[in-house]
Amino acid sequence: MLGSTLTTAFAATVALFTLGADAAATPRLGGRNFPDPAIIRADDGWRAYATEVTVDSKKIHVPIAYTRDFKVWEFRGQKDAMPNLAGWVNKKKQKVWAPDVVALANGKFILYYTASLESNGAIHCLGYATSNNIEGPFVDNSAKPWICPLKQGGAIDVSGFYDKSTNKRYVVYKIDGNAIGHGGECGNTVKPIVPTPILIQQVDLNNGYGLIGPPLQILTNTVADGPYVEAPALNYMNGKYVLFYSPQCYTTPKYDVSYAIADNIVGPYKRSGSLFKTGGTLGFQAPGGLDVAVNGDHAVWHANYGNGRAMFTGTLTLKDGKITAVVS
Repeated sequence: MLGSTLTTAFAATVALFTLGADAAATPRLGGRNFPDPAIIRADDGWRAYATEVTVDSKKIHVPIAYTRDFKVWEFRGQKDAMPNLAGWVNKKKQKVWAPDVVALANGKFILYYTASLESNGAIHCLGYATSNNIEGPFVDNSAKPWICPLKQGGAIDVSGFYDKSTNKRYVVYKIDGNAIGHGGECGNTVKPIVPTPILIQQVDLNNGYGLIGPPLQILTNTVADGPYVEAPALNYMNGKYVLFYSPQCYTTPKYDVSYAIADNIVGPYKRSGSLFKTGGTLGFQAPGGLDVAVNGDHAVWHANYGNGRAMFTGTLTLKDGKITAVVS
């Protein structure tokens, strides 16, 4: 969800759009770097997972945080939900991004993730790993990536969704077209602009990874979106399907959390506004990457804070075609 130029541009950019400690919105985990958070609810509380970070000089591929009450959060330190990488992942520049954990009906869990290819560290594709435990270790023994549209630039930002009304399971993800763009912001504001569509893919209800039918496009970038749309997360709220996503380049203050609404899971999705933007009474700087506990209302997202991207939390409501948030 951080785009395809994370490591080179991030440190310099954060300094430009730092969120102060006295801002209205208070980050979780003391404001530590916890990018691209994804959330899952279990009987004993919530877990959040994030893009890889370094903890006391050790690289953690999938860091974990836990809360029982959605108020007090505990960072799991050097505990890594996926300590070992699949053979297809680049070992020097892994770039394990935007994980999402989903509970399966058989009591097991599947972790969807993005990583760079061993064969080409500039291109990212999607993988999955499984575990009997919600905090792992998740294991992926695959020799090749799960979903990998190389000619289109690869794929990132995969997120799972279970549709209770139809008893079907899906993932949504972004085609990473800006990875093969022609320059400009996040590599894709110089014409011709490369498409970065968001796709929905039905997957096997039981195992969470068997592909059923072809993927379908449900949103794509326009001129107003800047270089891309990314960080898709699907939820069902008040009788509607809501697709959260982030347009604009993540290294600029234009990056935000937007959403589109549909009556049918495969669309058409109507762009319905922005939920969080830079500035305002909440003081967010470059907010993005929102995720919702599936079929719930508790959400997590990140924004620039200090030398990284901190996690923020809240609850969401859909009424009269608009999402409102109570930031906690």
